[in-house]
Amino acid sequence: MFIKISGLFCFYRARLSRKIVLWIFASILVIEAVILIPSYKRREDELLHQLEDVSGAIFNSIVRLTQTTMKSDGMFQEKVKTLTQTQDSVVLGVTIYDYQGKLIETIGEAPEIDFDDLKNKDILRVRSRDGKRYDVALSADYLGINYTLIARHDTSNIQPKLYAFIGRIAVLVIVISLFVTLVTMLVLGVCLISPVLRLRDDLIAAGEALSKNGNGVKFYSLSVQRQDELGEVMVAFNEMFNRVSREIEKRKQTEKVLSAEQKKSERLLLNILPKPIAEKLKEEQENIAESFAEVTILFADLVGFTQLSENIPPTQLVNLLNEIFSCFDELTDRYCLEKIKTIGDAYMVVGGLPNPRQDHAEAIAEMALDMQQAIADFNQKNNMQLSIRIGINTGPVVAGVIGRKKFIYDLWGDAVNTASRMESHGVPNAIQVTEKTSNYLKEKYILNPRGTIMIKGKGRMNTYFLIDRNNRRSI
Repeated sequence: MFIKISGLFCFYRARLSRKIVLWIFASILVIEAVILIPSYKRREDELLHQLEDVSGAIFNSIVRLTQTTMKSDGMFQEKVKTLTQTQDSVVLGVTIYDYQGKLIETIGEAPEIDFDDLKNKDILRVRSRDGKRYDVALSADYLGINYTLIARHDTSNIQPKLYAFIGRIAVLVIVISLFVTLVTMLVLGVCLISPVLRLRDDLIAAGEALSKNGNGVKFYSLSVQRQDELGEVMVAFNEMFNRVSREIEKRKQTEKVLSAEQKKSERLLLNILPKPIAEKLKEEQENIAESFAEVTILFADLVGFTQLSENIPPTQLVNLLNEIFSCFDELTDRYCLEKIKTIGDAYMVVGGLPNPRQDHAEAIAEMALDMQQAIADFNQKNNMQLSIRIGINTGPVVAGVIGRKKFIYDLWGDAVNTASRMESHGVPNAIQVTEKTSNYLKEKYILNPRGTIMIKGKGRMNTYFLIDRNNRRSI
């Protein structure tokens, strides 16, 4: 029993249950209050009419007695006096008027109304403001005699009766309200609140399951089969959860595919452009160009590769070229240089951009020496006689991306042209550098002056051959 009562109060702790129960309780009280007011008035009228009936019966008996046995009008007045002087009489006073409205006598306590208030009415009833007195005027025509009577009644004992009546009704209303409220609370708890709380717990469990990639969750609310709207809501919730789970799974699979494709695209983009430039391109910057005050540019060309292409199949030729340039790409990554492009059997790389660095010339020199070694290893491996011609120059450039289709990251400036001339005017298996580049390298590398040579478009220039590192030193 105690557990059941505790269960009721448990349901009452639910906010929805409290609101519904309180509204029902308040509604019952309002309805009973609306009913109580006319009931109170009816009960009041009943008690007053009871007094009136008692006094009226007494007056009628006096009237009949005086008409049958007494001839004197004074006898009527004497009887009325006797009525008001009786200890247990409900009539406290009587005012007597003749049929024309002349006051004959006031016996006992005087009523508040007089003959003029009657105004051709047979009966007039008035209760005092404090509720302790009740005046009733009876016309001569109503009584059938020559007198109009106005009687004052004692109603002091009526109010306690009314209070007792109200108390009984109020107790009954409270008992009915509590009974209906408790029954409503129980029905709400079993049929609505408890299932709603279970559904709330299932929603929390569903959120946790979805956040943890859970599936196949069995919800407690679905263990109860309901043939009502709430049961339909629970079934719809389960269907929604399963659908959301499937959609999330599909979305995650799609995200994995998109992520893989994005990484693939990112790698492809970074194979074409430096990472800072790629970031700017993704931000949809229109003009991607930047000036660099000092960089070192290297051009390399495979000597004899054109003649080789006439003697071997194209597929084999491409495979050989790919092997050589892949080795060069590894060197680019090793020395943190930026590969710009390949044109046929020519290879272009730069040091000092897009991220400026102080040792750009040394990094290019290291790569150039390793490129020579890479070609020597390639010849030995493939029994060939290829040679490489390398030209290097240092100076200012402008670097950027132009065009919207098949765009590349490229360099412009006189320093680029000069580096290209160093390669084209060089000799096989040699690294020719400009005087400016040699000034960067002379402390750490072995350089032999070539002398002054005529450079197309530049005139006579002093150039040098980079031979090796000092004391076999590497960066």
